[in-house]
Amino acid sequence: MPGAGDSERVAALMRDTAAAELLPRFRNLTKDDVRHKRPGDVVTVADVASEQRLAAGLARILPGVPVVGEESVENDASLLDLIGRSGESCWIVDPLDGTSNFAAGRDIFAMIVCLVHDREAIAGWILDVPNERMAVAVKGQGVALEGRPVKLAAQQRAPNGYIGFRTRKEFDRQLAPGQRKRLGGLTSLNCAGREYIEILSGRADFSLYRRTKPWDHAAGALMVREAGGSAERFDGTTYGPAGGTESGIITAVTPEVLADVRAVLEAVQIPLLALRS
Repeated sequence: MPGAGDSERVAALMRDTAAAELLPRFRNLTKDDVRHKRPGDVVTVADVASEQRLAAGLARILPGVPVVGEESVENDASLLDLIGRSGESCWIVDPLDGTSNFAAGRDIFAMIVCLVHDREAIAGWILDVPNERMAVAVKGQGVALEGRPVKLAAQQRAPNGYIGFRTRKEFDRQLAPGQRKRLGGLTSLNCAGREYIEILSGRADFSLYRRTKPWDHAAGALMVREAGGSAERFDGTTYGPAGGTESGIITAVTPEVLADVRAVLEAVQIPLLALRS
């Protein structure tokens, strides 16, 4: 587990990094500051600078613990293997979650850090940068949003949640009206970190992703579980950051809500699961 004061040091590092590397560049990017890693997936100079500063700061907090950053993995995919080492630790970092929003000038982006030990997430931090909201979780010690403990519960309505556009479109196309009514409003913020913050704040009840990139979900899944919720892969196994990146994840405020979402998902034709969500 993080030592005394380490959690506060990580939170302070994230705030300082956002102030130094993200906010000055927000709505100030030039064309040369943005490039496409692949169609539909952009990276900016802010992503790279943020990851470098976070990596340097985390190395001072826990010397010798390697950092698995989204942009570093882009250059060396073998870094993902560090997450699955038995008995070892590593940091997982998303230096700018919601890059497409950031690059387009939309104020929905976040920063995510997770500490993994023995293949499991043991601590997580999510900073909603534009709104200066910080969520922090330590395994077995609960989760706090802006310093206030969070305990999740289902609402007396059909659950609202976050689902990618293509998946949402297929839900609306394939599901019978009675099946679709099991779920409430469906949308996407194109920023997993912000979506987890909204779940913790009670504004949404679940999220569903086809791709399970660890920098997007390791911290958020830990937080939801620490608040009483559930996080599972599409096959029903408990989500963990060391698993594959194509096995899907459903995260929900209660096991019952997760079961409802899974039942709706299973009513949709399986080829949907090959789509990018």
